[in-house]
Parts: sequence; structure tokens; C-alpha cells
Amino acid sequence: MEPMRGGWAEEAALAHLLAQGYRLLGRNRRTPFGEVDLLLEKDGVYVVVEVKQRRTGRFGTPLEAITPRKVARLLACARHLLGRDDLPVRLEAVLVHGTPEAFRLEHLPLEV
Repeated sequence: MEPMRGGWAEEAALAHLLAQGYRLLGRNRRTPFGEVDLLLEKDGVYVVVEVKQRRTGRFGTPLEAITPRKVARLLACARHLLGRDDLPVRLEAVLVHGTPEAFRLEHLPLEV
């Protein structure tokens, strides 16, 4: 079976987040609303992270791929995975620009 094309970007994002003190709870978790790339916890807050990678800007930036609709789906996914609406949840993105050989990361909050 061929590896996922963006798997390296998710690995790079996860390594960055773990180095920042996040704790991994799940990866590539499917729900009826979509998939969560990374589910983590930091300082008592559950964090859903969307990882987006682009080699070049030819088809837009990684951030442009995270639409308001996608953000709403991520929040629905988080609520489904956690099974409750009253738990503290934060949505974040790790944007990966480049290739496995040469890339840079951008880590930012997503507005709900």
C-alpha cells in the first residue's frame, strides 16, 4: 500500500506540537461529520488540529483550503469525538509550506 502523500506533513506538525507540550489523544479520527487530523490536549483544553500542506502557492495557500465550512465541520467533529458540548475545545491549524526536504510550519488558531 502506498503511503499517504501528506503523511510527512502530519508527522512534522505532530512533532512540532509535542515539542510545544501538547499531548496526543488521537490521529485521523473519523466521525459522521468528517475527519480530525490530530486530537490533542494542552493545559486542560482539547485541541483539534487541521494539518494542511502545499508544495507551492500555485493552487493557493494551505490556509485558503480551510474554509468557514471546514471550521464548522471540525467543531462538529470535536463535539462528536468528545461526546459533550461543555468541554473546552480549541481549533488550530498547522500549515506546512514546501516539501519533506525543505519546509516551514505555521501554527495558528482557527476562529470559530
